[in-house]
Amino acid sequence: MATATHPGEVVLAEVTKTFHQGDTRVDAVAGASLQLEAGEIVVVLGPSGSGKTTLLNLIGGIEQPTSGTLTVAQQQLGDLDDEGLTRFRRDHVGFVFQFFNLIPTLTARENVEIVVELTGRGDAATAERALADVGLAEVADRFPGQLSGGEQQRVAIARAVAKEPHLLLCDEPTGDLDLETGRQVLGVLAEMNRRHGMTMIIVTHNAVLADMADRVVRMGSGEIVESSRNPEPVDASQLSW
Repeated sequence: MATATHPGEVVLAEVTKTFHQGDTRVDAVAGASLQLEAGEIVVVLGPSGSGKTTLLNLIGGIEQPTSGTLTVAQQQLGDLDDEGLTRFRRDHVGFVFQFFNLIPTLTARENVEIVVELTGRGDAATAERALADVGLAEVADRFPGQLSGGEQQRVAIARAVAKEPHLLLCDEPTGDLDLETGRQVLGVLAEMNRRHGMTMIIVTHNAVLADMADRVVRMGSGEIVESSRNPEPVDASQLSW
């Protein structure tokens, strides 16, 4: 398998992640080999317990592989210590989760500002631009509790992309949203992918999302059972579930 030559490329070679529950060994990811090209929208599908979230955590540097080689942003993550992984996540990865994870006592603007300040990637104006990019300039001074679920998720997207990461990792980003709001959020994610050229990986149990992907990865029992290019990705507004 090729070596990653672009910061947005992801290469896994026989990657395994093993957990132990008492005397039981669980291979949450088992011998996964995969190559993702820079700038792709990738949808990872599979039932609960198939290893989707563990795969995402490995690529994002939250977990380290038990064995195998994982290269992201031209770095072999298995070689990094805790400090190195922290730098990797700070410099290269944006995360979007199902439950938003916004700080309730901060406004939308402040939720974005705190990330760009911590990463040294911008200032208040950067946060303003990121909120404008996701269509929320007019609610920048509202607190999360004053926003709808879709608006909160868009704040989370603004926070993730404000530092212009090479990878945007999304774990069930529409799982807590209704159809129309989910379409809007997916449309924003696709626009951020186009605008910034970042590689975007969406983990979901919702097979319909595969229709908007450049690449579809299917998992089962910790293994990657299929990785294929989608010949005709559709616009997020056309999805229905």
